[in-house]
Amino acid sequence: MINELTGSLGISGLMSMVVSLLCVALSWWALQNLKLDLIIRYPKSPQGRLLHLLLAIVLGHFVAGFLLDYLGYSVQIRHMF
Repeated sequence: MINELTGSLGISGLMSMVVSLLCVALSWWALQNLKLDLIIRYPKSPQGRLLHLLLAIVLGHFVAGFLLDYLGYSVQIRHMF
């Protein structure tokens, strides 16, 4: 019983990490199309690139949270019937 619980928690954690990293990478790719030079004075500077990375992390975090919540809710629905 304990082994099943720890195995399930491990798989859940690994899946959350993979989904989060994929969403951050997808956000980074999507933000490549954003014209940051309209907002930032020097978008190719280290500060501009750091801001781009931080935006990708924040956006990826929210998208990953949504997907993981949706997955959790869909798993809970099967217990309804």
